[in-house]
Amino acid sequence: MSETVKKRTTRTTAKKPAKKAAPRVEHTEKTPAKEESIVVEAVKVEDTREPETASTPADRYFEDVGRRKTATARVRLFTKSGHFTVNGKPYGMYFPTLDLQKTVEDPLKEMKLWERYRVSAMVTGGGAHAQAEAVRHGLARCLIRFNVDFRKRLKRAGFLTRDPRMKERKKFGLKKARRAPQWQKR
Repeated sequence: MSETVKKRTTRTTAKKPAKKAAPRVEHTEKTPAKEESIVVEAVKVEDTREPETASTPADRYFEDVGRRKTATARVRLFTKSGHFTVNGKPYGMYFPTLDLQKTVEDPLKEMKLWERYRVSAMVTGGGAHAQAEAVRHGLARCLIRFNVDFRKRLKRAGFLTRDPRMKERKKFGLKKARRAPQWQKR
């Protein structure tokens, strides 16, 4: 029994590689001076930002989410006047048709607040029409957060109602949701 123990210990010690000592680095007094210069340079980089692109904490906004089918829009209504952007583009470029542009503008035009506020929307999912209606729904909800008195007019116009119509799921044994395969006699 003692022989097997000795063999095992010799095998395990033979497989282990020898550890090398890491080279020792000595710190000098010049190192802290370099660190201070790095910190000063980082501060200088922060101060060179353009004030127009940097968002300041004074920019007050109201945010809400609008939905339609599978489209979701996160809309921000800024209290300062400005432009209307959707996914970083002007809304006229993102929604090329006048019908979609009118759909997006409707809540602000209904309240006679067009070009008084800056609006930023991030839209994902769905098609162009569903995205436009999702932005409209989110913008109407933002306006209510801004002023509760707007609710009655926006509700009457139908901008606060989320359109619940969704695509029906495909069923087993069918081609689509309800379309059955063509019947064959033989």
